Amino acid sequence: MSTQIQTTTAGSLPRTQKLAEANAVRPVAEDGFTFQTNDEFDALVEEAVTDVVKQQVDAGITVVGDGEFGKAMSPGHDFGAWWSYSFQRTGGLSLPPKDAPMPEPVRSSPGNVRLTSMADRRDWTRFAQAYFDPTAGVLFGETPYWPEVTGPLSYRGHDLVSADTRHLRAALEANGLQDGFITALAPGSAARIGNSYYATEEEHIWAWADVLREEYKAIIDAGLILQIDDPSLAESWDQINPEPSVADYRAFIQTRIDAINHAIEGLPEDRIRFHLCWGSWHGPHTTDLEFTHIVDKMLEINAGEYSFEAANARHEHEWKVWKDVQLPAGKKILPGVVGHSTNVVEHPDLVAERIVRFAELVGPDNVIAATDCGLGGRVHQQIAWAKLDSLGEGARRAADLLNG
Repeated sequence: MSTQIQTTTAGSLPRTQKLAEANAVRPVAEDGFTFQTNDEFDALVEEAVTDVVKQQVDAGITVVGDGEFGKAMSPGHDFGAWWSYSFQRTGGLSLPPKDAPMPEPVRSSPGNVRLTSMADRRDWTRFAQAYFDPTAGVLFGETPYWPEVTGPLSYRGHDLVSADTRHLRAALEANGLQDGFITALAPGSAARIGNSYYATEEEHIWAWADVLREEYKAIIDAGLILQIDDPSLAESWDQINPEPSVADYRAFIQTRIDAINHAIEGLPEDRIRFHLCWGSWHGPHTTDLEFTHIVDKMLEINAGEYSFEAANARHEHEWKVWKDVQLPAGKKILPGVVGHSTNVVEHPDLVAERIVRFAELVGPDNVIAATDCGLGGRVHQQIAWAKLDSLGEGARRAADLLNG
């Protein structure tokens, strides 16, 4: 039987102009950070999901997602929905006053690793001139204004996740497909907002684990694949100031790994995939932690598949870690072979070479070729779809190479 290489994305895909415009004018609830819902917008999302699934199929993507089209973005901000959507679905949050002072930088010490404020990240402070120079191409934008935890966390997103699963199931049926995936936030990433209710960081993270388990279970119960997004597992390294020891950092992320495993306990591993990245913003990333220091920790997560960046200039060389790391039996990797951090569209031959590297190390049946991170909001939609075309063609060429 000849080898075939499966393909997928990391989640977010470019929203249509119609959907983006409709999202921009949605009425905001009294809390100031969630949207009011209506049947007209719901119907628009369902149509858009069906279309984006067809576009993925046409590009050669074999494991499709909903593009995160049902996930609300923060009112007044152009942030990706991968994180901010959770505000809409979680009780116990409230906005701080508009005139509240910005959080002070937090300093860590050996054995006491703590996240500092977002503005105090080592990457952003090291390249401050570049980030605030509009000609430099790495400008992040205005200071984020996020809610904080002010009461006991609870899940209130039942209707919204039900809509997500319903829309994707309808899209799969319309396109003659059986399987697809929906993304959901990891507890450690969710817990990076402010907390004035829980006594400790650990309590805060574990409360998120209990809340998010409801969403995880709803996705799997709908017969879909769950993707857990947790950039914080790698990205938090840059948000610790000064730089910690690797040993202290590994201890720091263990709580987050344990929280994920608690949240997915009893759920089928073969229906769960985990996404790790170093943050999707367009910046230098010179303070990224090397993959070799955390790859074994990633594999402690009880998922069946692992997605990670492997195409961008900061992390492409790290395919070599799989020379020394044994992929557990029955597991698969989803390496990024096209990236979100450049407008240059990867040549299909380069995509094929990247795929073959991994296939020769872990076996072609254990590789699903993917994007580094979500493409929606990171590159123009024309470029995003050109990249997915290259991904699909690159996978076909990789299969040819592997088949000899």
